[in-house]
Amino acid sequence: MELKTQIAKDLLKIGAVFFRPDEPFIWASGIKSPVYCDNRLTLSAPEVRSDVENGLAALIKRCYPGTEMLMGTSTAGIAHAAITAHLLGLPMGYVRSGAKDHGRKNQIEGKLEKGARVVVVEDLISTGGSAIEVVEILRDAGAEVLGIVSIFTYGMKKGLQRLAEADVKSVSLTDFDCIARVAADQGYISEADISRLLAFRDDPTDESWIGGKQ
Repeated sequence: MELKTQIAKDLLKIGAVFFRPDEPFIWASGIKSPVYCDNRLTLSAPEVRSDVENGLAALIKRCYPGTEMLMGTSTAGIAHAAITAHLLGLPMGYVRSGAKDHGRKNQIEGKLEKGARVVVVEDLISTGGSAIEVVEILRDAGAEVLGIVSIFTYGMKKGLQRLAEADVKSVSLTDFDCIARVAADQGYISEADISRLLAFRDDPTDESWIGGKQ
């Protein structure tokens, strides 16, 4: 089975992906979404966790040869960065959302050498803002950021545009389109819901998909 499909099935099986096209979730940004993805649940499911971490390790080997260190995003990417770094025999660290107000007041945790070839580990990519911020912090600290690896991406145009503008490569284990297709195949959503989900992905500001209006 293709890895992308396997991860989509894994996430659905453990309830990490929730579908509510008729009563959308509201993200912190205010965006209304028919889908909510909680990849933290993968940590509590050993078989799925194994698929995810081995998948991330394989993705890093294939897409980012020469990686010298993994850096997790705070907080969702930290555990995945740690486990994947262990599998690859690499050092890891993480980037805080803000600098500490005590001790050494670090924002980057772990020993980061100047010029180190780093890959950022994120749990998911939506609009891309938080992941790009982490990349910029690492670049300012002297790291050579090869790119981002994540479990899931929504594939939103805004996110893709932001990543391109910031010159950041990003690869994911699975994506919104794949999860929508697998969810329909397995009866989590109807075939008719797929077009509504993809309409959201293409333009979250157009809410015509809500409540079957699409």
